[in-house]
Amino acid sequence: MSSAILQSLVTVHSAEPGRRLSSETTAPLTAPSPPLNKAQSAPSGPIQDIELQPLPAAAANSNADLPSAAEARNGDLEMSRPGTPDAPADAATVLPTIWEPHMNRYRLMLTCATALAEGMSDSAAGALIPYMEKYYNIGYAQVSLIFVGQALGFIVAAFFLDSLRQSLGHSRTLGLAQTLMTVSYVPMIAGAPFPLVVVAFFLVGFGIAVNVAIANTFCGSLAGGTFVLGCMHGCYGIGGISGPLVATSIVAAAGAPWTRYYIFTTGIFALSIGAAMWTFRGYDRELSQLHGSDEQTAAAAAAVGGSSSSNSRGDAIWSMFGSLQTRLVLLGSTFIFCYQGAEVSISGWVISFLIEARDGTPGSVGYVSAGFWGGITLGRFLLVAPAQRIGEKKFVYGLVVGAVIFELLVWLVPNVIGNAVAVSIVGVLLGPVYPIAMSVFLRGLPPKQTLSGMGTISAFGSMGGAVWPFIVGLVAQAVDTWVLHPIVIFLFAGMLLCWFGIPEEKRRSE
Repeated sequence: MSSAILQSLVTVHSAEPGRRLSSETTAPLTAPSPPLNKAQSAPSGPIQDIELQPLPAAAANSNADLPSAAEARNGDLEMSRPGTPDAPADAATVLPTIWEPHMNRYRLMLTCATALAEGMSDSAAGALIPYMEKYYNIGYAQVSLIFVGQALGFIVAAFFLDSLRQSLGHSRTLGLAQTLMTVSYVPMIAGAPFPLVVVAFFLVGFGIAVNVAIANTFCGSLAGGTFVLGCMHGCYGIGGISGPLVATSIVAAAGAPWTRYYIFTTGIFALSIGAAMWTFRGYDRELSQLHGSDEQTAAAAAAVGGSSSSNSRGDAIWSMFGSLQTRLVLLGSTFIFCYQGAEVSISGWVISFLIEARDGTPGSVGYVSAGFWGGITLGRFLLVAPAQRIGEKKFVYGLVVGAVIFELLVWLVPNVIGNAVAVSIVGVLLGPVYPIAMSVFLRGLPPKQTLSGMGTISAFGSMGGAVWPFIVGLVAQAVDTWVLHPIVIFLFAGMLLCWFGIPEEKRRSE
C-alpha cells in the first residue's frame, strides 16, 4: 500500500472534536508511522490525539458496532460480551451404573434383600389370616384392620419422607426404617393382643414405604433402570413366593403357632440396619455431584407447584400434595394405588375364597398364593425386557387386559386346580407392570422432583395395598368372599384409564 493511500485514510488533527481514541484510553497505541519515503525520527513532543476516519460504506454502522471510550473506562465493554450459552434442557448426563460408583453394587444388594423381606411380610398375611382369625376369635372385618394399620403407616411415611431425608440423609433414614421394621415384628412374635398387632402393622407400613420410595429412586436412576427395577421387584416376588410356603409349612406341617413365622423377617431387617447405613453412606454427596449443587440436591423432593415455603423441612404435607399437582404424579399415584390394591387383595383373600367358595382346606390351598407370587416373579424377570422392544405403553395394555380375562376364569370356573393355575397366570401378567410403570414415571420426572414424586407414587401404591384388602374384608363380612373378583376387575379398569391418560414420552431424534 503506498504512502498516498495511507495519508488518505489517516489524517492528523490537533483540536477537532469528534470520536477520538486518546492516549488516556489507548495507552498501548502509538502515533502512526511516517510515510515510508521519509526518514523516521522519534517524536519530540507529546503524542497527539488522532481520529480514525471511517470508510463511507462503514460510517453508518460504526457507532453501533464499536463501544465508546467512556464505556471502555466504565467496564461496559466486558459486560457487552455474550454470556456463556446455557446447556440445552435435554442435554444428556452420564448415569451411574450398578458398578460405578463402587458402592452401588452393595446398595443394590441391600435393596434386593429388603425387597425380599418385604415380599415375605406382605405375602404371608394371606396365608396366615385364617389362623389369626382362630387365634383371636375374630372375623373378616376385624382381621382386616391389619391392612388399615399398614395403610396409616404408608400415609404418615408419605407426609414425612422428604423431611426425614433432608434431616437425616438417605443413610440414616434407611437405618431408621430398618429399625422400625425390626421392632414392629416383636409384638407379632410374642402373640400380643390384637390392637397391639394392628399398631405393629402401622410400623411395618411406615418402614416399607420408606424402603420402597428410596429403592425405586435409586434403582430407577441407574443406567438400564427398567431392568434394574425389574430385578429388584423380582426379589420382592421371590419373597412373595417364600412367604406363603414358609408360613404354611410352619403352621400346617410343623404345627407351630402362626407367630413364629415373623422370626425370619425380624432377622433379615435386624441385619439390614447396619448394612443400610454403611452402603448408603456418601450417597447424598454423589447425588449433589450428579445433579449440580447441594441446593439442588436439598430441593430434590421439593413440591412441584407449591409455594416457596414448601421447600422447608417442616412443610412435609405440602411436599406430598404439591407433587400431586403434576399430572404425571397424580395419574401415576392412582395407577399404582389400583395396581397394588389388586395385587395384595388377590394375595390376601384368594385363599379365603378357595376355602369358602371351593371347599378347600387351609393346608392344601395355602400354597396357591405362593403360585401367584411365583407368577409375579417370573413375569418380572422374563417380561420386562420385551416391553422395551415392543413399547411399554402397548405392552402394559395387553398385560392388564389378559389379567382381567384370567381373573374372570378364577371367578366363574368352579375348580380348585383350574383356579390355582389361573391365579398364577394373573401373577405372571401383573408382575412386569409395576417395574415398567415406575421406570416410565422416573423418566418423566425432572431430577429435582424425583424423590418427592416417586415417594408420593410409592406411598399411594402402598396405601392401595392396604386400603383395598380392607374393603374386600368389610364387604366379604357382609356378603361373601366372591366379592374379591369384581373389586379386582374394577381396579384393573382404573389402571387402564390412568395408563391411557399418562402422557407419551418425548424422544429426541438425533
